[in-house]
Amino acid sequence: MISLEISKRVELVREELRREHLGAYIFNTGDPHNSEYVADRWKGREWISGFNGSAGTAVVTLERAALWTDSRYFIAAEQQLKGTEYQLMKLKMEGTPTIAEWLGQELADCDSKEVGADGNTHSVAAVTELRESLRQAGGLTLRTNLDILQRVWTDRPAMSMNALELQPIEFAGETTERKLARIRQALLARHADGMLMSRLDDIAWTLNLRGSDIHCCPVFISHLLIGSRAATLFVDERKVTPAVKDYLANLHVAVEPYEKAGEALQKWGEWSILIDPDEVCELLARQVRANVVVSQPSPVPAMKAVKNDAEQQGLRHAMLKDGIALVKWLRWLKPAVEAGGQTEISVSRKLEQLRSEQPLYRGLSFDTIAGYEAHGAIVHYEATPATDAPLEPRGLLLVDSGAQYQDGTTDITRTIALGPLTDEQRRVYTLVLKGHIDLQMLRFPDGATGTQLDAIARQPLWQAGLNYLHGTGHGVGSYLNVHEGPHQIRMEWMGTPLHQGMTVTDEPGIYLEGRFGVRTESVLLMREAEVTACGRFLRFETLTLCPIDTTPILPELLSREEVDWLNAYHEDVYNKLAPHLDDEERVWLREATLLRLKMKDER
Repeated sequence: MISLEISKRVELVREELRREHLGAYIFNTGDPHNSEYVADRWKGREWISGFNGSAGTAVVTLERAALWTDSRYFIAAEQQLKGTEYQLMKLKMEGTPTIAEWLGQELADCDSKEVGADGNTHSVAAVTELRESLRQAGGLTLRTNLDILQRVWTDRPAMSMNALELQPIEFAGETTERKLARIRQALLARHADGMLMSRLDDIAWTLNLRGSDIHCCPVFISHLLIGSRAATLFVDERKVTPAVKDYLANLHVAVEPYEKAGEALQKWGEWSILIDPDEVCELLARQVRANVVVSQPSPVPAMKAVKNDAEQQGLRHAMLKDGIALVKWLRWLKPAVEAGGQTEISVSRKLEQLRSEQPLYRGLSFDTIAGYEAHGAIVHYEATPATDAPLEPRGLLLVDSGAQYQDGTTDITRTIALGPLTDEQRRVYTLVLKGHIDLQMLRFPDGATGTQLDAIARQPLWQAGLNYLHGTGHGVGSYLNVHEGPHQIRMEWMGTPLHQGMTVTDEPGIYLEGRFGVRTESVLLMREAEVTACGRFLRFETLTLCPIDTTPILPELLSREEVDWLNAYHEDVYNKLAPHLDDEERVWLREATLLRLKMKDER
C-alpha cells in the first residue's frame, strides 16, 4: 500500500526531527535552480507525500502533516493523499492558513520553535519571506543547512549523465557571443561586473546548448558564472563532449565540476556580482564573497522571452508539424472510439506516436493530459493504469499535450465531442470558446501587462457566473521549457510588460468536479498591429494549427465577430496543413474546417 509506505517515510523524517531538535520540516517542489519541473533527484516532496503535481509544499511536524497546492491540483491531490495523514491545504481558498500560520499554531506548545528547510532547494527570496513569516507567526526560526532527504531517502536517484548538445544557429538565431555581450551590457546598466545564472533554461538559451536532464525539458543541470571578460560553466564534465568543450573554449567559457560553483563564488575576483534572489538558492548565495552584491532580477528571462526571427520561424515550423500529427490523430480518434477498446492512455500513446514521425521530433514537452468526462475536470490529470478510463462514443474528451521539436516547442488543448453531449456541456464549451476567441481578437498597447489582458478571456464566463483559478496564458520556449516567463496572462498582478516577439498561450477553461471539464488552448505570437498617435499597438498571430471542434458549439452564444474569427482561423488551418496531408486526410480536414457557422438571424 502506498499510504503505508508514506507513513513509514514520514516516521523516518520525525526521527530526524527529534535528533535535530526541530519542530517541523518543509519539503518544497524545488531544486538548486528554482525549476518548475525538477529532476528525479529533487522530487523529495513527492517522495515524502505521494503527491506528484508540479506545484506543492509538504510540511511534517512531530504530530501532523499537511500539503499546500493550487487549484490545478485540488482534485488530484485529494485523491493521491487519500489514506495518508496529510491534510490538503487549498491555496487561495478562504480559510486556508499559510504554511507559517499553520506552523505557528502547530508548534505553539512544542519544545522546539525551529523549522527546517533545505537551503539548496529554496531561493534567497523564498528563504527571506519564509523566515520573516515564521517569525511573525509565533517567533519561529528557520534552519536551512540540513537536507533531511539525504539521510532518509536511501535510494535517492543520482543526477543524469546525458550528454550536452549544440543548438544550431539556424534555430537559435543569435550567436552565444552576441548573447553574452548583451547580458554583460545589461549587467553594466545594473552596476554589476558579472552574475551567477542558475535558471537552467536561461543557461541553455545563453550558451545555445540543450540537454535532457529533466523529463520533457531540454535542459542540463548546471550553473553559469559570467564575469566581465570570461565565464565558467559548472556542470558534470562527463556530460561535456569534445565538440562542446571546444565550442565553449572558443567562447572563453571554462568548464568546472558542478559542485565547485560555491567555491568559485568565494573566490570571486571582481568588484560586484548580480544575484537574482528569485533564481539563486540560499545556500549558494550565502557563499558569495564580493564587495557589492547586486540583488536584482536577472536580465536574461526578458531577453529570452522575445523571440528573434529564426526562433519565430522555427516555432511556425514546429506548429505546422504538430498540426499535421494532430489532424492525423483527430481523423483516427472518433472511428477508433466507436470501434471500442480505446482508453485515455491508448489515445495519448497514439498521438505521441504520430508526433514522433515528424522531422526534428525530440519528445513530449509535458506528459499528455487526456481526461474523459469527469477526469477532464481534474486540471492537470494524468491517467495511470489504475485510473485509465475507457472511452465511449459520447461526452467530452479534454486533451492537453505538446511536443519538443528542435526548432520549437508546442502546447495545445482541444476538447473533443466523442458523441452526444448534454445542453450544459455545449453551453460551457461555447462560453470557453468565446473567451478563447475574444482574447485573440484583441489589440492592445505595447507594454500592457498580462493582468490587464486576463479579464478579456474571462468576461464571457464571468457573465455566466463561471470562473477558473489557473492562469490564462504563459510563455512558451523555443525548444526549451513549455512554461516560460517572466510574463503571464493571469488574474494575479503580473507587471511584466508585453512586447512584440513574445509567445503566450490562450487557455481559458471551466472544470465541474465529478462531471466534465473544458479547455481550449493555442500558442500565440505577439506582432505589431499598427502605430497610432497613441503609440504602438500589438495583435496576436495564432501559431497553433489545429481544428477546433465545432460540433458542441451553440452558435447563438457567439457574436458575429467571433464567428468570423473562427471561420477565418479554420480557413488558415486548412490552407497551411492540407498540402502536407494525403487525399483522405485532406477530405477530413476540409470537412472539419469547411463548416461555416452562421448567426441565428442568418439561418
